[in-house]
Amino acid sequence: MRILITGATGFVGNILTRHLLATAPDAEIHGTSFGSQTGTPGISYHDVNLVEPDATFALVERVMPDAIYHLAGQAFVPRSFENPWETLEINIRAQLNIIQACLAFGLRPRLLITSSAEVYGDVQHVPISEDAPLRPSSPYSVSKAAQDLLGLQYFLSHQFPVLRARAFNHIGPGQSDRFVAPAFAIQIARIEAGQQAPTLYVGDLSDRRDFTDVRDIVRAYALIMERGTPGEVYNVASGEARSVQSLLDTLLKHTTARIDVQVDPQRLRPSRIPILQGDCTRLKNATGWQPVIPFEQTLRDVLEDCRQRVTQA
Repeated sequence: MRILITGATGFVGNILTRHLLATAPDAEIHGTSFGSQTGTPGISYHDVNLVEPDATFALVERVMPDAIYHLAGQAFVPRSFENPWETLEINIRAQLNIIQACLAFGLRPRLLITSSAEVYGDVQHVPISEDAPLRPSSPYSVSKAAQDLLGLQYFLSHQFPVLRARAFNHIGPGQSDRFVAPAFAIQIARIEAGQQAPTLYVGDLSDRRDFTDVRDIVRAYALIMERGTPGEVYNVASGEARSVQSLLDTLLKHTTARIDVQVDPQRLRPSRIPILQGDCTRLKNATGWQPVIPFEQTLRDVLEDCRQRVTQA
């Protein structure tokens, strides 16, 4: 089997490649990178800008994949407000190019599209099932809703075997410190190392999110690829909503440094979603998946990863 992972050198992509190397040793795995990013040994990497149709067609013709995990994209919500078209173009055009390239070469690989729980927006009732209406509240979530629906459209119009995963917040070692858990953890690590004054800057701590370890998330993706029903959409979530305050408190439990916490107005989003909590019953019934890594262990791993980054900087 030939597997193509787009965005293979990103946060989730690196974890997924290692998972597939361990669980599918006979597969021929290809990944896309963009620029000078480094990847995992044992993977064939292709430096491709998926927004460019010719480059994407050439990639698909070269790899001829049997399965595609489409992870590539612009994933930082605040950046989507700064440059909406960049996010829309990267996230929508790249996926369209992949699908059209497959159709042009007569391929029907199983295609996993990674949508996002952000497409649900500010909901009134939780936990959120896949039947909840889509109410995107940022350019990023608009782009993910478009990817989601575009995948459904090609399943309905061309019988393309698309599978859609709406992942809720995933965290773990290796994540960019633009995101909430490593954003806190890297500040703690710098304070411990004497590289930052003992003030930790935060945004809104009252929002509640459904956090799942990225290592559990990639297991879900692989199971959806293996056992999911084409055309279907699956929430990937722990089923528990935790406040950002509780996340911060858990990290602070694992340091002896005396730290003052201060709100930074620049870290507040233009659009708030007070709570996201997922119902992943459909995924569990279809695949048997459930998260296994405890929340506190994930945060310990994130903090230790950030300590290593500070030491090695």
